[in-house]
Amino acid sequence: MTLIPLSWSRVLSPLLQPLRWLAARRWLRESEVDAVLAWLQPAWRLNRVFARVEGREWVAEDMLALRLRCNANARGWRAGQHVQLYLALDGLRHSRSYSLTRVGAAGGIELAIRRQPGGRLSNRLLDHLAVGGVLELGQAQGELHWPQDSAGVALLAAGSGITPLLGLLREALAKGFAAPVSLLHYVREQGQRPFVEELQQLMTRHPNLSVRWALTGQPAADEPLRGRFTGEHLQGLAPHHVLACGPAGFVATVAEHWHGPLQVEAFTAPERPVEPGATVRLGFVRTRRQVTGDSARSLLEQAEAAGLRPAHGCRQGICASCTCTLLGGAVRDLRNGALFAEPGQPIRLCISAPAGDVDIDL
Repeated sequence: MTLIPLSWSRVLSPLLQPLRWLAARRWLRESEVDAVLAWLQPAWRLNRVFARVEGREWVAEDMLALRLRCNANARGWRAGQHVQLYLALDGLRHSRSYSLTRVGAAGGIELAIRRQPGGRLSNRLLDHLAVGGVLELGQAQGELHWPQDSAGVALLAAGSGITPLLGLLREALAKGFAAPVSLLHYVREQGQRPFVEELQQLMTRHPNLSVRWALTGQPAADEPLRGRFTGEHLQGLAPHHVLACGPAGFVATVAEHWHGPLQVEAFTAPERPVEPGATVRLGFVRTRRQVTGDSARSLLEQAEAAGLRPAHGCRQGICASCTCTLLGGAVRDLRNGALFAEPGQPIRLCISAPAGDVDIDL
């Protein structure tokens, strides 16, 4: 039941500021206010971002573009950033990170979701999420940006890495960016090339744009680029500014071969050699669990191995979805070896390994 249109709730949102002030000081329960707002409009909340599904479009054999309309709590979002999408399945709250391929007026956004073999969340979204459904999103994050003053821009994407780069490309061309732009997209098969028709139309309208695809699974005979990325694919791009997005191995290889201006974003965690660590005690205080762990693996991995299901997203320390409070002991940052031992300090489970016995608010 919808008593107030979503557009009205966006207009009325500033009037809720006194309630936000009271909830922030715990004079009101935010959950109770949200319950009333959701009764009036399913996507209305005091502070949390909810969005209604307005459209679905298959843009490749394995990728669906979702057009969403957010409530007024989505502020300052930019194309190319990423958001956490939350969905409850079988009584458990799951989340995944997806890039903003478009940010429009009045809370309109687009996400592109790729099917993951065996993926519980992606398959549910692709196969069962209907127009009119309501989703919860986290606030947008991400530092990728378009280099407006560059003499040229090269976009290198592998798989789903096309999604943030497409958002940046659309916006830059719409604003009149006229320097040369090259897009190289690596996919396994022909049918996995998303947004092909739109990209071809963009090339027609913008002569400064060139798009090429490389098939890494079964290269087609008429494709000028074949196989996985190599340094030779960067020839002729200087003095371009390069933006690369894809799995950690892909962006690491690009960074190894490109010595000019570079921005990278990986959607998988880098592979780290795991050596046997010392035996430690892991205390998960909220769930009253004590287990034996090791000092080599991340706390997220070890919590999952113990049967817990902590919230998480990117698994590489970017989205902060797995943040928990360290109650006792010390942890080591797996990225740089830094130690943290202050009780009450927030830590990210996916990039933190125990440096001894620890107690976590989980």
